[in-house]
Amino acid sequence: MAKMYKTIFFILTIIKLSEAKEASNVTVQPTDLSIVVGNNGSFSLQSKVALDEPVLIILMSSHPKIATVEDEDVILNDTSKVYVEVQSLKVGRTDILLNSTSEALGRLDSSFLRVSVIVSEALSVLIIVVGWIYFVAWSISFYPQVILNFHRKSVIGLNFDFLAYNLIGFSAYGIFNIGMFWIPHIQEQYEEKHPRGINPVLINDVCFTLHAIFITTVTIIQCLIYERGDQRVSNICRALLILAGLFSFITLIITIASKENLISWLDYIYYFSYIKLGVTLIKYIPQAWMNYKRKSTDGWSIGNILLDFTGGSLSLVQMFLLAYNNDDWNSIFGDPTKFGLGFFSILFDILFILQHYVWYRGNSPKVEERYSEIGSKEPLLNGLTDSYESFK
Repeated sequence: MAKMYKTIFFILTIIKLSEAKEASNVTVQPTDLSIVVGNNGSFSLQSKVALDEPVLIILMSSHPKIATVEDEDVILNDTSKVYVEVQSLKVGRTDILLNSTSEALGRLDSSFLRVSVIVSEALSVLIIVVGWIYFVAWSISFYPQVILNFHRKSVIGLNFDFLAYNLIGFSAYGIFNIGMFWIPHIQEQYEEKHPRGINPVLINDVCFTLHAIFITTVTIIQCLIYERGDQRVSNICRALLILAGLFSFITLIITIASKENLISWLDYIYYFSYIKLGVTLIKYIPQAWMNYKRKSTDGWSIGNILLDFTGGSLSLVQMFLLAYNNDDWNSIFGDPTKFGLGFFSILFDILFILQHYVWYRGNSPKVEERYSEIGSKEPLLNGLTDSYESFK
């Protein structure tokens, strides 16, 4: 019966405090706790303000079958730290929520502890290692193409649509990442929409995207100064990029002009992540089609693909390891977009590998293609004439 009253009290005070505007005056350290199943962990509570009298803090787990606290009633007397023990019962994730009727402590629904009950600490280390390996693989995957272009002094064989899609895709994703990571107003909107959520963008996401924009720009500059034959950005690609630009501009005007928050700034930058999604789905098609028409991968760096395949494969491996270690398979199959994009990219990488090592291995472009690369048939005809004269 006492348990039921505590629960009712907890719900009522949550409603009461959710109407408050002041921030929480209670510090939770750490804010994220990882415990191997069967073991215990601990965290501390500390008041940021001096208290005139002892204050009762009520603690409850959002999923008590996963983890719970040994003592649900904690008394804060002053600004000293109070330590609370957490018992892990089952693999999974839960939040330890705080509540109190004291107005001195402010709004406590913004103070909570995320608890991850995991299978193995060694798996957690492996997950981190795998994450850094695929981050490095993806980061350096741009360079083999740049180096190949430099050595050949030619970009013939590299599809310009692919580069255009890459630049727009990474630029759009960069706007999303910068907004989520650096702009306080957007962060506040995200926290309001996801009160106990974790910002999905980390500093390595921002650095990776900015680096990708830079190195893609370098590759585009190579296309301007090196031999390129009659290659150009296709009309279809230009039309799609213009549509993406118009969509971004129109939604920006609506976001600025809307007085009723028809489109919030958070929604607006999420549109850029959708642009990145669309670009990723189509960006490999022009290069694959170009290789097919030429029956050759000459000028297209396989190193780029091998590193991309390594990064994509390890990304999926990390997702499965995380799901297993946290018993959270919804993180994979509950987000089909993220999983589908990684899987889709790997399928195209396999296609490129087959084109390079199996179907068109060692092939040079067809004679007709070489005419267009040279820009005229005359040099080739002159060469044939010279060979004939020498033979005579």
